[in-house]
Amino acid sequence: MNLIDLVTDKIIKTPLESKDKPDVLRELVQILKDAGEIDDFDEVLKAVQDREDKQSTGLTDNIAVPHAKTPAVASLKLAIGISPEGIDFNSMDKQPSKLFFLLLAAPGMSGPHVEALAEIAKLAQSTTLCKALVSAKTAQEVVELLTGD
Repeated sequence: MNLIDLVTDKIIKTPLESKDKPDVLRELVQILKDAGEIDDFDEVLKAVQDREDKQSTGLTDNIAVPHAKTPAVASLKLAIGISPEGIDFNSMDKQPSKLFFLLLAAPGMSGPHVEALAEIAKLAQSTTLCKALVSAKTAQEVVELLTGD
């Protein structure tokens, strides 16, 4: 499965309402809950927070990829959040994160999980695409940018 296959407007929120890291994590998990992609909000949030406590998933170039493996999902799940102002996510380059890709996988899904992380890293290399995503006003606009539809 390609990451792009998971991209629908129901798993995207722009702009995020959150102003700090803990709220971003909650808001991203809530996006999946509201979209009917997960049942157990608390279990998923705990898995994401536990992973984040080990090491920040704030990368460089305004991108953060919080992720976790949890038995609360049977297949790969993705939520995308955008914060045009940026949120301190303890990123590697000390810059605020603006693009958030929450990725969840079942414990036995190492292959698809790593492939999805690699796809996000590849997307992140396009400065033009990232700027367009941060400027997107609607979830549908984000879908169009990512899928080319």
